Amino acid sequence: MLKIQTPNGENKVLLHSCCAPCSSAIIECLLENGIRPTIFYCNPNIYPQEEYEIRKNEAIRFVTSKNLDFIDADYDYAHWLHTIKGLENEPERGGRCLKCFILRLTETARYASEHGFTLFTTTLASSRWKSLEQINKAGEQAAALYPGTQFWKQNWRKGGLQDRRNELLKEYDFYNQQYCGCEFSMQMKKKSV
Repeated sequence: MLKIQTPNGENKVLLHSCCAPCSSAIIECLLENGIRPTIFYCNPNIYPQEEYEIRKNEAIRFVTSKNLDFIDADYDYAHWLHTIKGLENEPERGGRCLKCFILRLTETARYASEHGFTLFTTTLASSRWKSLEQINKAGEQAAALYPGTQFWKQNWRKGGLQDRRNELLKEYDFYNQQYCGCEFSMQMKKKSV
C-alpha cells in the first residue's frame, strides 16, 4: 500500500468523490495510513439524473461498508449547465472540464470551511482521463476562496492504487460507468464508437 501523509499533519480529510470505483482504493489507502476521510459527493455534472443516482448509491454502499460519513451535496444540474455555458463542444481536458472541476471543488472547499476541515482532496486525480494540472489548479483556486482550507495535491494514480481499484471493482461488483458523467462527454463517447 502507498505510504502517504497529509501535507498539514491532519489525520482527517474531506474527500471529494466522483464515484465508487475511483474512490475505493483511495479510501482504503487513507485508512491504512491513519487518515479518516469524510466523503463529499458533489457531482452536478452527471447526466442523466438516473446515472447520478446509480453512481451515488454505489458510493454510499462502499462508504457505509467502511463506517465512514457520506455527505450528499445535492444534484443541481441546471446550475452546472449554466456554469459551463459556451463550453459544451470543448474536448475532454478542455475548458469545460476545468470549469466543472472549479465548480465541484469550490463547493468542497466551502463545505470544508463550514464544517471544520482544514484539508480537502479529490478522487478526480485518480483518473487517467483527467488532467492533473487542471485538477490542481481548480483545487488551489477553491482553497484560496476559503482561508483556512488547503487543497491536497495528491496523484492518486500511483503506488498500486489503479491495480487495487480494479480488484475492488470486481470484489464489490461496482457499477462501472463508461464516460466521465456529463452529457457532452457521453455524446463525444458515442461519436467515437
